[in-house]
Amino acid sequence: MAEVKRKKGEQFDALYRRFQRRIQSSGKILQARKIRFRKKDETSNKRHSSALRREEKRTKFEYEIRTGKRKIEPRRHSRGRR
Repeated sequence: MAEVKRKKGEQFDALYRRFQRRIQSSGKILQARKIRFRKKDETSNKRHSSALRREEKRTKFEYEIRTGKRKIEPRRHSRGRR
């Protein structure tokens, strides 16, 4: 953490500017922005269970198509209209 002590007679604005400069030069803001939305790695058990869930849903979907309970609908465009 960047630490700045207030000098005698220094105004808050000057102290704040000095603090901002110290933070910028340390690179802490860039580091924080890089890891801001980073997800933690999933455990192998979690990946395995989600893969099983997807496979189960896929087989159920295919079964419903074969039996006629579900109709195949054309895919819609993912982008909005212009």
